[in-house]
Amino acid sequence: MVSWIISRLVVLIFGTLYPAYYSYKAVKSKDIKEYVKWMMYWIIFALFTTAETFTDIFLCWFPFYYELKIAFVAWLLSPYTKGSSLLYRKFVHPTLSSKEKEIDDCLVQAKDRSYDALVHFGKRGLNVAATAAVMAASKGQGALSERLRSFSMQDLTTIRGDGAPAPSSPPPQGSGRASGKHGQPKMSRSASESAGSSGSLY
Repeated sequence: MVSWIISRLVVLIFGTLYPAYYSYKAVKSKDIKEYVKWMMYWIIFALFTTAETFTDIFLCWFPFYYELKIAFVAWLLSPYTKGSSLLYRKFVHPTLSSKEKEIDDCLVQAKDRSYDALVHFGKRGLNVAATAAVMAASKGQGALSERLRSFSMQDLTTIRGDGAPAPSSPPPQGSGRASGKHGQPKMSRSASESAGSSGSLY
């Protein structure tokens, strides 16, 4: 675990950041020699990173594997060994030069296929999105009309409840009789009083 961490740090600092800074200086100074040197390094480093992805899985158990990786990166960078320039001129450049036409044809075909696939999946995605939007809109419209209908029915019932007159309760049966009974003595008394007052006048 410690060896893996140290190797990752060495590759990150001396294999990536250090060459990136000197590549910047080469571009800034417009030195063709330095520019070509660092371009060769980045090509070799890209191949190394690709191979490292698989060797870290299958060869990590190998003794001194991470130490060998650190030594290889140092060999690539060293101005005395010029490992990146050596590998590029001896192996990479001749191989790429002999296979350049086939690689270009494969890249063009892959580009065309990827474009067609992108257009195809883009159209399918747009169709699916449009269908989902139409379904959501129809469902939302149905739910809205149903809610409005329920609200209108509730309002009608409320209006009916507010406008209808309240049913009048019949008067209790005993109240009329009682009022009649009590009313008769009052009427006879007032009549007798009026009769008495008229007799006293005569």
